[in-house]
Amino acid sequence: MTEFGKPLRPTITPIPGLVLWDLTVHGDSRGWFKENWQREKMVAAGVPDFGPVQNNVSFNDAVGTTRGIHAEPWDKWVSVATGRVFGVWVDLREGPTFGTRFTAELDPSRAIFVPRGVGNGYQTLEPDTAYTYLVNEHWSPEATYSFLNLADESAAIEWPIPLDRAEISDKDLRHPRLADVAPVAPRKILVTGADGQLGRALRAEFGDAPHIEYTTRAQLDLASPEVVTARRWREYDAIINAAAYTAVDLAETPEGRRAAWTVNVTGVSHLARIAHENRLALIHVSSDYVFDGSSADPYREDDPLDPLGVYGQTKAAADAIVSSVDRHYILRTSWVIGDGRNFVRTMSGLAERGVDPRVVDDQLGRLTFTDDLARGIRHLLDTGAPFGVYNLTGSGQPASWCDVARRVFALTGHDPQRVGAVSTDEYFASAKGLVAPRPRRSVLDLAKIIATGFEPADWDAALGGYLRDAQSPAPDGGQPAL
Repeated sequence: MTEFGKPLRPTITPIPGLVLWDLTVHGDSRGWFKENWQREKMVAAGVPDFGPVQNNVSFNDAVGTTRGIHAEPWDKWVSVATGRVFGVWVDLREGPTFGTRFTAELDPSRAIFVPRGVGNGYQTLEPDTAYTYLVNEHWSPEATYSFLNLADESAAIEWPIPLDRAEISDKDLRHPRLADVAPVAPRKILVTGADGQLGRALRAEFGDAPHIEYTTRAQLDLASPEVVTARRWREYDAIINAAAYTAVDLAETPEGRRAAWTVNVTGVSHLARIAHENRLALIHVSSDYVFDGSSADPYREDDPLDPLGVYGQTKAAADAIVSSVDRHYILRTSWVIGDGRNFVRTMSGLAERGVDPRVVDDQLGRLTFTDDLARGIRHLLDTGAPFGVYNLTGSGQPASWCDVARRVFALTGHDPQRVGAVSTDEYFASAKGLVAPRPRRSVLDLAKIIATGFEPADWDAALGGYLRDAQSPAPDGGQPAL
């Protein structure tokens, strides 16, 4: 019998993410009423804001009708409209809880949130039973399910009505035992810009797991409106956007300005739309160039933006767009060094060739190595850190580009005094073509990301390891922009 007046409250189960909920049902001699799904109240109480897009109803007129056990590729909110059912849930996802079982009865006063990949089966205990389920993906014949046999010995389900007396479909009787079930892989993660310095570091960090996908501009043009429908985005959990236009000086030209806005803003706006419509996490890499560099104190995540040049303006615009997505991480970084053409490799090459460079000494910041940046991105995703903006650079004492160049010379066995100091104004006075203004101070406050349990690597210590691991120096490059 339905219990009236219970408060909305959860019961945690041994299956991660599977939560049984008591619902408030109002009733009297005329019948009853309940709010089967009330987003504001339920999300505040702890129900995932899973974004349902379809409502389905199943009706069984006979006691003992048994369905399942099916693991669908979407989340479900299951409740009963009339009657009573016995439910069984088995974790069929990859991981240490694979095979974990939970059972409970559902009536109009109890509902359950079933995460994607958790197998669910139901047996009616009263005639004329109807149960409803909200799902956050439209049904499709292309959807891939995983199944478990209702009589699996390892699950050892004690069905109230024995299966030999139950109404079961032939298909459900033929489902595999647990030992033969293909575990459900996690939702996919897409890494854009996979051929860049950060993209290569992300590939090294995440590896070749089947649910991790890497794409380049040639494979997926983010600036094209068609990207919004290019994939079944509901099958993804996150997009890590490592694609960016970083030619800061070229961005000051008419052609470069168009290219910078196309890649850094138009492309990001398409990703934000995809993330918003499909409830994905969008991880976006930003830059110290969103600030003007005039602050004597390290920049915090909530400091007002004031970009100096076109590149910085596009990154600031992208930050504003990404911040409108509910599930977002914006990582502001500086002076990025990785596998490819960059300042450190340039200085190493000059040292080896006997060239004595003049390097600016009035721009201050910290190097950020792409492996550390990739590690930080994974940390935020794996730990479920609060969404928002995070600064992520190398730690340690800030230095000038001239200081960094001298450290490169010293660490590669060359006299650091071969590196001459010059002011930014002097250096760019002789530059050919348009030159973008640079922030003079790019020191970012790291307290927020450290509070999540992540420890950024000391840039100076990381520099030594980078130089030891580096292959032959790359051709001359410029100061990094990302």
